[in-house]
Amino acid sequence: MSGSLVGPDCCGGLDNIDFRKADLCVMTWLLGYMDPSDPCFVAAVFTIIFNPLFWNVVARWEQKTRKLSQAMGSPYLACYVLGGVILLLNILRSHCFTQAMLSQPRMDSLDSPMARLVGLLLLGVGGVLVLSSFFALGFTGTFLGDYFGILKESRVTTFPFSILDNPMYWGSTANYLGWAVVHASPAGLLLTAVVALTYVVAILYEEPFTAEIYRRKTSQPDKRS
Repeated sequence: MSGSLVGPDCCGGLDNIDFRKADLCVMTWLLGYMDPSDPCFVAAVFTIIFNPLFWNVVARWEQKTRKLSQAMGSPYLACYVLGGVILLLNILRSHCFTQAMLSQPRMDSLDSPMARLVGLLLLGVGGVLVLSSFFALGFTGTFLGDYFGILKESRVTTFPFSILDNPMYWGSTANYLGWAVVHASPAGLLLTAVVALTYVVAILYEEPFTAEIYRRKTSQPDKRS
């Protein structure tokens, strides 16, 4: 979603991480603290995976058919409606994430003032990345406006896109990680890993499309000359 308009990045963000090299012992260790079959945990995993799948499928369908724009009489109105639905789904995802943490045991090693401070710092950093991304992109830029034919003059390169690729996705991940640390929740840590992996897949799916439509946009004046 937020990766639809991005500029050059000095460090590549978390996109350069090879998750295939992740230490599975950490996952096994976390699973020892929790019950992955708990209904709240299952619901959280479902919403985490479903949300990006939903908005990408709907946006690609709109880009190919323009059915939403035609039904609502305006691509802007259609984008606003989809953005509203995405916001509601994200609220549901956060609720399920929190309920999954509350239904599972806490981790004693994370239940300390220092850990809570780290969690609050992560929440602060995540909030800055998410909000600054939204202000840089605007509503339509944040919520897949490019799939509705609503394009900016050029790809956004201002902060936070000047320091990090896909800052809204990674800001959201930082928020979930901070929330998990504040709650000393092993379930929250594992769910945060699911969030990160889901965003990696979403980025791999979204980035080629975005790059192509802006390549076409920048080449249009040359064709007319």
